[in-house]
Amino acid sequence: MGRTFAKVGVVGLGTMGAGVAEVFARSGLDVVAVEIDDAAVERGRTHVEDSTGRALARGKLTEADRDAMIERIMFSSSLDDLADAELVVEAIPERMELKADVFARLDKICAPETILATNTSSLSVTALSVVTGRPSKVIGLHFFNPAPVMKLVEIIRTVVTEPQVVEDVEALAAQLGKVDVTVGDKAGFIANALLFGYLNHAVSLYEQRYATREDIDAAMKLGCGLPMGPLALMDLIGIDTAYEILDTMYKQGRDRLHAPSPIIKQLMTAGRLGRKSGRGFYTYEGEGSPKVIDDDLTPAEGFGDVGGRPVRTVGVVGSGTMATSIIEVFAKSGYDARFVTRGREKVAKVEKAIERSLEKAVQRGKLSEPDRAAARARITGSTSLDDLADRDLVVEAVVEELSVKQALFANLDEIVKRGAILATTTSSLPVIECAAATTRPADVIGMHFFNPATVMKLVEVVTTVATAPEVTATVREICAGLDKHAVTCGDRSGFIVNALLFPYLNDAVKMLQAHYATADDIDSAMKVGCGYPMGPFELIDAVGLDVSLAIQRELYLEFREPGFAPAPLLEQLVTAGYLGRKTGRGFHVYPN
Repeated sequence: MGRTFAKVGVVGLGTMGAGVAEVFARSGLDVVAVEIDDAAVERGRTHVEDSTGRALARGKLTEADRDAMIERIMFSSSLDDLADAELVVEAIPERMELKADVFARLDKICAPETILATNTSSLSVTALSVVTGRPSKVIGLHFFNPAPVMKLVEIIRTVVTEPQVVEDVEALAAQLGKVDVTVGDKAGFIANALLFGYLNHAVSLYEQRYATREDIDAAMKLGCGLPMGPLALMDLIGIDTAYEILDTMYKQGRDRLHAPSPIIKQLMTAGRLGRKSGRGFYTYEGEGSPKVIDDDLTPAEGFGDVGGRPVRTVGVVGSGTMATSIIEVFAKSGYDARFVTRGREKVAKVEKAIERSLEKAVQRGKLSEPDRAAARARITGSTSLDDLADRDLVVEAVVEELSVKQALFANLDEIVKRGAILATTTSSLPVIECAAATTRPADVIGMHFFNPATVMKLVEVVTTVATAPEVTATVREICAGLDKHAVTCGDRSGFIVNALLFPYLNDAVKMLQAHYATADDIDSAMKVGCGYPMGPFELIDAVGLDVSLAIQRELYLEFREPGFAPAPLLEQLVTAGYLGRKTGRGFHVYPN
């Protein structure tokens, strides 16, 4: 049983420190909140008053509770006022020399049994502990921003932290109503170690002009259900803060994927620090404003000067889940949709699946009876590719095997009329390989729908070096007509979503493999700390470990980046037949 704390201290009253002080006071603790001078103290007091004022306005706090809570916080500009605190949390800027100075001074002021905690997100807790005469009573207590809202705290024990101190702080986290994960002292801990590798990778895609900032952010929000896109999140965190975290992680681990992308340093040097300065990757209405305004990089409305081709008839090749939902999407949007499968029984199966889906939409009030009948009337099935000769657009949605797709594109090239667009829904194979199998590579494009296509809003429009501009414009116009959000990118393995998602998942597997944290703790950290809809291991189990491994291998083969090499643990589990939900066991075990 951990000890019960009555009086705690917080050093540093920026957004994070003020939030931590508020969390303590809300839980009934007396708080001594210290800043460097009277002006900083007043700014900290304003942070607390503004935050609690918002909670009051939303009905999350009563006026009496708010007044009592603020009454419990004593604001001060002197560290000496922390002499009788039982635990002190340091929440000053992420600079080792500043933190070390505060810890050395606290060590002299506080009683020997007082626990000293740091809210650092990336610096070495061990290095801070040794500047004191009580390294066994120093611990990391990493809250997430905004602290009153975010439920996760990472508790970081060093090799010398007393087990009782860990137990006491875990009990405190429970008292505060937080979810805690306890880990060792490694740069980035769980959440930032996984998050910042992904953010840095997204920045590098933008820096290479692979896709626009808007398309990168939209792809990850719509394709993965993330609360924010990576570049918008960088602006929220602060470009300078992100640089410091990445630089610290790189210096500790020497992982090239954590070496800050050059543009981060350039933005920092230019004073473009994100929301707090009014400009970072995006431009904001003012300093601290969340509202994005147009700037010189904002894409123009529409699809540019290039006109598209008229498309009224669509063909789809395939009979799987993806093909079936794509046929339905086109038919519901008014297109004459003809699909081709192997064998009449597969035609019947696809038609039955579409009818079932349309019926569900009617029952849920998402589709009227007349619209259902009209959509169904637009769909015809066939077993002959020759029936696609008159189509304006043909979408291939067959098995993810390059040889199969190449043979199909060679056939479509001979059959389908000139001027028609040939599209592939591949999620990982090179689109140019399909284009090269035809005599019309300018008319070939990637049109990567996300599963299920009837629900998911995102389509990655993948252009090759040969794709004609009017083909790209046409497909983007079609996506808009389908009520889909199109993002445009080049023909590189993984496109946007998989190129960012799977290295992050692979990093999580490597973290588990190193016995740094459990799969459950890693999943909790990313869901509770970063707002992800699923933890990395829940997601890999849902996708399938074999599918995840295949995509990671493709990425490694394309980019030859050592950090993209599939984690050995992932390969071993696939070899053992532990493929995730579909086999009942992957990183987690599932009931039959």
